[in-house]
Amino acid sequence: MKEDTKEYIEIADIDLDTSKKSFQNSLYSSSCFWSQQAIELYLKAFLIENNIFNPKKHKIHNINKLLDECIKIDNNFIILRELIGIEKFQIVSDYSVLSRYDIEFIKNVNEEDAKEAIDIAEKVREFIYKKLNIDNNI
Repeated sequence: MKEDTKEYIEIADIDLDTSKKSFQNSLYSSSCFWSQQAIELYLKAFLIENNIFNPKKHKIHNINKLLDECIKIDNNFIILRELIGIEKFQIVSDYSVLSRYDIEFIKNVNEEDAKEAIDIAEKVREFIYKKLNIDNNI
């Protein structure tokens, strides 16, 4: 596995852990943000490993666009998109901005929203780990 891929996976795992800790402390907006960051990095790790994404050149942050790139490499990513839903992926993708700059979102995001974002991030993690043959205990 490429070094950049490993680094992205490690950072994504830290982001997912941060999301869970934020959730435990009822920091739901923060939890949503860190779940989005984790999903983005897991997908980018797959793209890096497949020579599609260069972290120094590409600045894609939209999760559905990243999924489109993953599907070009491996049609099984369609299953992931269908499992979670394109709309839910878009909602989580929007958390990168909403959870930092939209005061109404920050005030109104709730436990259910944050839990769903964590669930999606965990599913993406599991899917990427299988695709990259990563032991779940790294």
